Amino acid sequence: MTADESPHEAEASLVDEPEVRRELADGNRSSVAGVVSGHPSSPLAWTELADIADSEGRAIEAFAFAAVAADLAREQLSESGWQPGDPVAWSDERNRPYLRALDTQRRAAEQLGLDSRATRLADELATADSDAPARIASEYTPTQLMTIIAAPGLIPPATGLEARAADPTDEPAAHDAAGED
Repeated sequence: MTADESPHEAEASLVDEPEVRRELADGNRSSVAGVVSGHPSSPLAWTELADIADSEGRAIEAFAFAAVAADLAREQLSESGWQPGDPVAWSDERNRPYLRALDTQRRAAEQLGLDSRATRLADELATADSDAPARIASEYTPTQLMTIIAAPGLIPPATGLEARAADPTDEPAAHDAAGED
């Protein structure tokens, strides 16, 4: 290595938070605020809280929680040598709270009509990892719930269908005679 060359520096990463991950995994949606209270400097905990608010349509809270998560993440990243504009790899799972927080804050900003803020956040996310927006959209949806079984009265009963019991030994009715022996 010559004097003009500098050693390749490792990419900056957020601090690993196994205790926070464990508490989040052991809890449920209603316990996330308690995890944040127990770990107020955790970008991961704040990001989870932001995602819940976002999934429940609470844009103001989602924006605020995600802003806290992103700021805490920027502080951690800066402590490990990161500077704004440097890459933050999605492939390093520890970095995902920062990237998710940017995306959640961007979506909330759009809902609130903060268009220039939403654009800046989208740019920051794309600069950090250009693949992150697509990865977040396609892979990370743990707090989005899908109704599997509808509540009574939401789906009208089928009409015009007649239920019949058949003898299992009966030959099936042929609707098309083609191909018969």
